[in-house]
Amino acid sequence: MSAHLMTIQTSSSVSGIGISPDSKQVVSGSSDGSVCIWDALTGELVKELKGHTHSVQSVAFSPDGKQVVSGSYDKSVHIWDALTGDLVKELKGHSDEVRSVAFSPDGKQVVSGSYDKSVRIWDALTGDLVNELKGHTHLVRSVAFSPDGKQVVSGGSDSSVYIWDALTGDLVKELKGHTHSVGSVSFSPDGKQVVSGSYDKSMCIWDALSGDLVKELKGHTNLVLSVTFSPDGKQVVSGSQDNSVCIWDALSGNLVKELKGHTHSVGSVAFSPDGKQVVSGSYDKSVRIWDTLTRDLVNELKGHTHSVWSVAFSPDGKQVVSGSQDNLVCIWDALTGDIVKELKGHTDSVLSVAFSPDGKQVVSGSYDNLVCIWDALTGDLVKELKGHTHSVWSVAFSPDGKQVVSGSYDKSVCIWDALTGDLVKELKGHIQSVLSVAFSSDGKQVVSGSPDKSVHIWDTLTGDLLKKLKGHTHSVGSVAFSPDGKQVVSGSDDNSVCIWDALAGDLVKRLGGHTHPVLSVAFSPDGKQVVSGCDDNSLWIWDALTGDIVKELKGHIHSVLSVAFSPDGRQVVSGSSDKSLRIWDALTGDLVKELKEECLAGMGDKSLIFKTIERASDTHLWSFNHHTGWISSQFGQFLLWLPEQMRLTVYTPSTRLIIASEPPTHVVFDFRCFGTSWARILSPNV
Repeated sequence: MSAHLMTIQTSSSVSGIGISPDSKQVVSGSSDGSVCIWDALTGELVKELKGHTHSVQSVAFSPDGKQVVSGSYDKSVHIWDALTGDLVKELKGHSDEVRSVAFSPDGKQVVSGSYDKSVRIWDALTGDLVNELKGHTHLVRSVAFSPDGKQVVSGGSDSSVYIWDALTGDLVKELKGHTHSVGSVSFSPDGKQVVSGSYDKSMCIWDALSGDLVKELKGHTNLVLSVTFSPDGKQVVSGSQDNSVCIWDALSGNLVKELKGHTHSVGSVAFSPDGKQVVSGSYDKSVRIWDTLTRDLVNELKGHTHSVWSVAFSPDGKQVVSGSQDNLVCIWDALTGDIVKELKGHTDSVLSVAFSPDGKQVVSGSYDNLVCIWDALTGDLVKELKGHTHSVWSVAFSPDGKQVVSGSYDKSVCIWDALTGDLVKELKGHIQSVLSVAFSSDGKQVVSGSPDKSVHIWDTLTGDLLKKLKGHTHSVGSVAFSPDGKQVVSGSDDNSVCIWDALAGDLVKRLGGHTHPVLSVAFSPDGKQVVSGCDDNSLWIWDALTGDIVKELKGHIHSVLSVAFSPDGRQVVSGSSDKSLRIWDALTGDLVKELKEECLAGMGDKSLIFKTIERASDTHLWSFNHHTGWISSQFGQFLLWLPEQMRLTVYTPSTRLIIASEPPTHVVFDFRCFGTSWARILSPNV
């Protein structure tokens, strides 16, 4: 497999996983009672094994890969034919839930551990009970055979690890050291050591002969649910309730790599037989396959499945929030690129996002006309602000975090009380939709930009229009105050970036260089630089004093819809219609991190998606008049008329319209989705 993370999505929480001896298949047990066999290369479901009547907690392949064993909360152990999916044998005898199962190295026996405090060894061919090992004083959570099949190790809620003689059933060794339940145990490949993972958040490596503690591995911040050795015995992999998978050096006890991506507890982990891969199963309903050699999974993380419309850094620079056309708001770890939280609630594209000044909340604006305030730690929806009668294109918190401002396609700017959700002030004056809004650093003013080509500065207390900045010849899609509040920067579809004096309203500097619409702008924290994102797929960093281009950052393959500086000014984050977020070094221009999703998710059978085609070589062969709705050729010929309700949807800073230079004429809406009402827009009655 290539050096990447593969995610296999299941319908329920994954409690147990295993990998076939040839590494070509993965088996998973789920809370819905099913056992699934997957193709490890493609992620496709090969076989679903049904028969258990309750959650399946543990699964494993036989040494020859021809059978699968599963243990369930229905108190039974099942042996399955891995090829046909048929139930070969049902082993009954436990009087409580079966928590763990495993085949012996020769495949002739199966061991099971149960909440009835017993460990049982079964004949895999006949299904007969061979031995019952008793000694645990509490639930048995994990069992495993030694490589020679002569011993069994078990871990339980009594905090102990037991080593048993598989032939006689005698207790050989009791390993004590954990202070809480032992959730997982495993022998090393040479049988000389045992590793155990515990609810005390630690892992212990023991000498299987003497019972001495060899090494204690610490690093997880929550319960350790699963552990196992690599095939060469040099590494240990662990899965935890802290949602992470960790790879450790078994000799030194050092943490080699922490693999993040799961959004819930990791209940089961295993190495592939060649040690090159790790498979993990999680309560987030996914099975993930990791490359242990490169261990660099950042560029292949699962995330947004459609265009990323808006991005912003948290105040401490440690997180990034993004809003997407997939209706999701995602919070990411800026250092690792991992998804920290996925916020669900909007029913249409999320067009704008921002952190509160203390980083504890996130605000989002959406095509569903709503403004939502979220708890950034828990992901819970705190407040839903209703009042706009059309899509909300831009949102921002006030510097004290007590208010939220929003700009909408209904032509209004609204100021809200962030605590109560009440509408404080509605600012009206734009004659077209409001695409961008921002507070000044003292919170006393708000700036807004609109397709009416103007930039407005408002008094937040009175709602009065203080200044109307004119100079752009086309739609203004992005605005921002400088950190000291003395200047405003704006980006426009006229391909320019303008810096204005916020007090006088005068144009201070026009930054020219972009050859396509400027979709997003922002000041650096010290106010000395401006970053702009463009429809030509690039983002530029400018000197705000001289207007010179400092750095051109290239890498996105579609329009750059949103840009922002990190709080320390050292990094820039960008969101694009290519569905990725990129973090850049603002000094060198190097790409630091890329977060993306390779697959375009379906938008439902009632949606219409117009896919991208190659950009025309000359995009100046046409023009569009927002007021009349006519698309005209370079010679003034009327090519196509758009009804008013389609104009913003079709032609916005986040879409591309192409008229071919030769017949036939084509209109392309880049990654644009219309809902169930799209047919009415094209109705002759409109």
